[in-house]
Amino acid sequence: MGSIIDGRKIAKKIKHELKTVIEQEHLSPGLVVISVGHNDASEVYIRQKGKAARAIGIDFRRLQFEHIGTDELLNHIDKLNNDPLVHGILVQLPLPDGIDEERIMMSIAPEKDVDGFHPINYGRLLIGEGGEGGRVSGLAPCTPKGIMTMLDHEGVEMQGKEVVIVNHSNIVGKPLALMFLNRNATVTVCHVFTKDLGAHTRKADILVTGAGVPNLITSDMVKEGVVIVDVSMNRVDGSLCGDVAFDEVKEKSALITPVPGGVGPMTVAILMKNTVDAARSC
Repeated sequence: MGSIIDGRKIAKKIKHELKTVIEQEHLSPGLVVISVGHNDASEVYIRQKGKAARAIGIDFRRLQFEHIGTDELLNHIDKLNNDPLVHGILVQLPLPDGIDEERIMMSIAPEKDVDGFHPINYGRLLIGEGGEGGRVSGLAPCTPKGIMTMLDHEGVEMQGKEVVIVNHSNIVGKPLALMFLNRNATVTVCHVFTKDLGAHTRKADILVTGAGVPNLITSDMVKEGVVIVDVSMNRVDGSLCGDVAFDEVKEKSALITPVPGGVGPMTVAILMKNTVDAARSC
């Protein structure tokens, strides 16, 4: 039976370290989260981010709009880009129809892009800029960076390993593939059009899944000793679960993340780290 990776415990350690940095360096990091309309899942995430930020000494503000156009929203972001008290700007996705999401994300100053989605930050990740030994540095997407931080904490070797990622989104799969490549892993990215998913997942030394399909990954689809990271948060009969049939797959895994309590807390912790890093570099 595999060991369970405690994302909450690792995230708590990161946030404690950040709180110490803020106090010792007399920093006043500022984070602004922008949301438009109402989305129940987004509301939960925003509350989690606000609670975590305030707990470690980050000035957290929220700009919430019921209805707003692209140009008006761009004006608000421009003001935040030029506000020296704001070090991190995050636009909560998804945005409602009618708002040009690409223009909005492109408008955030790269040095304040704590979500790590601006093409400049993406480009730095692509060429492996910074980061000793290929480790992730700079403002990189929070969930992939959180996964890599978690694996490093657990002492997981990546060089030369077969990594299979079941997700090819711009938020998780693509940046995560780059991060693993920068650590000299051999990476396969699977998605909805992949033929015979199990043929790929059975090769994995490290398997990351974020397909949003409950029980997608069963025990016959993984090999003994695999390290499994489950990114998905699916709700089934009122309970949260990931893509992995956890109880059966954990028997074959060396390490496995639970849902909830695995990747989610790491994403929030890395957002805090990106904000503090942005404040330190301004």
